[in-house]
Amino acid sequence: MTLDYQQQRHQRTTTLPRPEPRVRPPSRRRKTWRSRFRYQYRRIARLGDSPQRLARGLATGVFAGCFPFFGLQTLIGVALAYLVRGNKLMAAVGTWVSNPLTYVPIFMFNFKVGQWILGSTDAIDPDRWDNLDVLLAMGGEFIGILLVGCAVVGLTLAIVSYTIGLHVIRRARRMRP
Repeated sequence: MTLDYQQQRHQRTTTLPRPEPRVRPPSRRRKTWRSRFRYQYRRIARLGDSPQRLARGLATGVFAGCFPFFGLQTLIGVALAYLVRGNKLMAAVGTWVSNPLTYVPIFMFNFKVGQWILGSTDAIDPDRWDNLDVLLAMGGEFIGILLVGCAVVGLTLAIVSYTIGLHVIRRARRMRP
């Protein structure tokens, strides 16, 4: 049985599989951030030091990052890592806990902790911190309160970051191919 031209054409077009609908790939930006994070995570997991040294380095960096020594935090973190035999690269990474976006909240919190510990809640009102002249007039009292708060918060965060860092590094090494 022969089919005429129209029937053959109809049969050809109806039997061909339809193409799959196009699916948009994930956003480039999202993929880029995810791949960057994964790369850095794997890079840290593959560092040659022991998990304890890596975690000590991270903890010293976090401790140094809690102090208001802008520009010197990384150097202080690396020096402390050298003293406690921690990883210096992880110490540098740990200082990133403080950055231009987190300076004000971290140091405001550290100051409040220092006031609470020293019992000087009414000595300096943080609402008056609207200009640099007021802070300079407060002088040594302000700096003392801030440094006490930084030390306490820094020590607390260092202990927490050591514990979490040690757990994460060990887990990453177990999962490593």
